[in-house]
Amino acid sequence: MSEHKFRYLLQPGSNFAFVAKFKAWMIFSIIAILAVIAVLFVNKSVRGDYMNWTIDFKGGTEIIVAFKDNAGNYTKADPGTVREILEKEDTSTEVSDISWSAEDKDGKDITVNGMLIRTTRFTALSPETAKAVVEDFSTTFKDRDVSKATWSGDRLSVRSKKSITPDQAEALFSKHSLELKKWNEEETKQYTSADEGSGEYNQWFAIYGLDRVYEHALEKSLTGTDVNVVQSYGVGAKAGDKLRNDAAKSIVYALFLIMLYLAFRFDIRYAPGAAFATIHDAVMVIGVFAVTWTEVSLVSVAGLLTVMGFSVNDTVIMFDRVRENQAKLKDKKIERIVDISINEMLVRTILTSCTVFATTLVMNIFGAGIVKNFAFAMNVGVIVGVYSSIFLALPFFMFISKKWYSGPAPARRRLGATPAAVDAKPEVESKPDPDEE
Repeated sequence: MSEHKFRYLLQPGSNFAFVAKFKAWMIFSIIAILAVIAVLFVNKSVRGDYMNWTIDFKGGTEIIVAFKDNAGNYTKADPGTVREILEKEDTSTEVSDISWSAEDKDGKDITVNGMLIRTTRFTALSPETAKAVVEDFSTTFKDRDVSKATWSGDRLSVRSKKSITPDQAEALFSKHSLELKKWNEEETKQYTSADEGSGEYNQWFAIYGLDRVYEHALEKSLTGTDVNVVQSYGVGAKAGDKLRNDAAKSIVYALFLIMLYLAFRFDIRYAPGAAFATIHDAVMVIGVFAVTWTEVSLVSVAGLLTVMGFSVNDTVIMFDRVRENQAKLKDKKIERIVDISINEMLVRTILTSCTVFATTLVMNIFGAGIVKNFAFAMNVGVIVGVYSSIFLALPFFMFISKKWYSGPAPARRRLGATPAAVDAKPEVESKPDPDEE
């Protein structure tokens, strides 16, 4: 019978000394956590916020659009193309498919495949454009004695000695890529009448919002396509703050439940190490998002919670092997038991983590939007999760075991005797030799 030749990732009987490096890696991890906290404060001072929050946490505008061809029939646009077009207007846009039921031009029920566009912007007006329009307005209409020109959202409030009509101001707004709304009959009557007390004209010039800007940008790039804005609404920053608080609570609750599970699954000395390792993983993922200024959405939070679950799963498997070896290798010290356990589980850990990493890496490379966001969190989480299971969770367990669970030997605990009494040899009663009788 011929001998089978197996390919080993690591040769059987590997004996890497992990415990000897525990102290160094623990110090490194604490420094890394402090560095992440420092990066968050640097982002706050330099970029204005701790993280690159999306509309989920920061608030913004959600726009639903539908697409029609020249014949008036509903069509479907490619999300990647739409995303590429809108990113030229606003890098913070998120584009995803959305569908709903409607009637076509013949009255038949059909499914409309549209797009949901989300952005952290509340207005089509950027701070730079707003400042430029005010300066240009005062210069262009200098002969009208403009005493005030200030923005309030998408509307410009103007106070002048002489009247200014939308037709006269339209060219100025167009120069800054803004589309001015016409006054209705009531507004025309109100704004073309001077104030009786001051004799000044108080006028409002409103521009079209983001929905119109995106509509024109898409129609310009998508030849032969009519873009219809179905719905446009703003998401307040207050709602975003609540979601952000709820996300933080979900992470805290997850940590508490993990500790509770481990306390019952093993015993209490296992829980602190797993909790610290999980906190480390969460902080490291947050830190990579902060350093790379990657967008943080509710999907990112879902990815973070998934990372925590993956890390705990790997930690539990390590703990389980340590517990088994403690029962089998009673003559060995805890340090040696931990080293043996890690070496026994090392190949399994590498193969499992590499499989998950490869899958999420493909999602990260070829995915887009929220899928890419989730995959990025998982890529980082798999790496730090494996690291923390070995170099953070187990050192905590060892410290607690040696500090509070390395009491007197079983014989001493059972007898309640002093060491001298236990070590003393008991007297053996002598029996007569039957041959001497």
